Amino acid sequence: MNAPTLLLVQLTTILIAARLCGFVLKRIGQPPVIGEMAAGLLLGPIVFGAWLPDLHALVFAASSLPALSGLGTVGVALFMFLVGLELRAPDGTRAQVRSAVLVGGLGVAVPLLLGLAVSPYLHPRYAPDGVPFWPFALFVAAAMSVTAFPVLARILRDRNLTRSVPGRLALSAAVIDDGCVWILLAFVLALSRGGSTSGVLVTVLGAAALVAVVFVVLKPLYARVLRPRIGDGELPAATFAWIVIGCVACAASAEWIGLHAVFGAFLFGIALPRDDRLLDALTVRIEPVAVVFLMPIVFALAGQHTTPGAFVGAGLGAAALVLAVAIVGKIAGCATGARLSGHGWRDSLAVGSLMNARGLMELIVIKIGYEAGLIGPELFTMLFVMTLLTTFMASPLVSVFHRGGATLPAGRETHS
Repeated sequence: MNAPTLLLVQLTTILIAARLCGFVLKRIGQPPVIGEMAAGLLLGPIVFGAWLPDLHALVFAASSLPALSGLGTVGVALFMFLVGLELRAPDGTRAQVRSAVLVGGLGVAVPLLLGLAVSPYLHPRYAPDGVPFWPFALFVAAAMSVTAFPVLARILRDRNLTRSVPGRLALSAAVIDDGCVWILLAFVLALSRGGSTSGVLVTVLGAAALVAVVFVVLKPLYARVLRPRIGDGELPAATFAWIVIGCVACAASAEWIGLHAVFGAFLFGIALPRDDRLLDALTVRIEPVAVVFLMPIVFALAGQHTTPGAFVGAGLGAAALVLAVAIVGKIAGCATGARLSGHGWRDSLAVGSLMNARGLMELIVIKIGYEAGLIGPELFTMLFVMTLLTTFMASPLVSVFHRGGATLPAGRETHS
């Protein structure tokens, strides 16, 4: 089978599996994206490779994966660009903002500390050869702290909770949570760059230069160009092309300085004007390609890195430990923050349950860690399964803890 034919076969297989699994999950009241992520796991060595090893070796031959990886990188960059464009600073009264900061801060701090606490056990068993303790431990801590802002928004919208007290608080806190995690992840990647002081310095200085260019040069430039062109909600093709160029150029710059393409695309999205008409126009054009077509490729590629050996012997206990730390850290941290802000226990636990959903963001984070050599296939597999389970848990737990109640004033619903 020649390369173009194989690529088309891979894409067909991935998209069919994603659609079918997404349909099944939607039928049981879950966001379809969870099914699409599960499809990636099913297409890997654990299921497809175990049941039909020869066919799996043919369809997903190792030599063919770089082409899929290139498409996946584009998909992740476009997705993170939309996430950056979508993020808004916490709004509302000073008390509401303070609550969001407290929930988001504890939602990072508690799982981060628990992740650091279990790292001495995980490092000798699951760190790749030559990876020092602190880059590994900080990455594990970051992976435990992630909240899936887009999946969270989808759950809230599907359950008509976007304007509920727990929903608005969780959305605002997730902005702070993800901002802290991405900064920490950027630091971890800089720390792991070559293991040398000069390597870290190059990455840090490069990141600072990229931030300066994006916010000092590109932000005012694109604001001047875009605002006159989106008055009627339409986005001319030429303007859209320059937005894509900016996104891809920032992603390439981040990759070049030793971070990851997602950081550049995310920064560029944050820098564009906070205009709902622009967000709607770009979402209509980019989301179908990024989310429907390209992100299932990312899930399938992630699935190829998994290994059934992760759950053999002591691995089963380690997987249970990772899952417990992730769930307890996130729910306890966020619920405590909400409770300290004056909310009742039911609403506080509902907020913690929502923030426990990790979804696409977590999968992107662990994929970056795997590609950077910070974790091996065993721990990657455990974190992948933890991602699926914590995201699946969110919706049922919210149903248990939140049974209606007060809502905040109507505002714009966030796209997922």
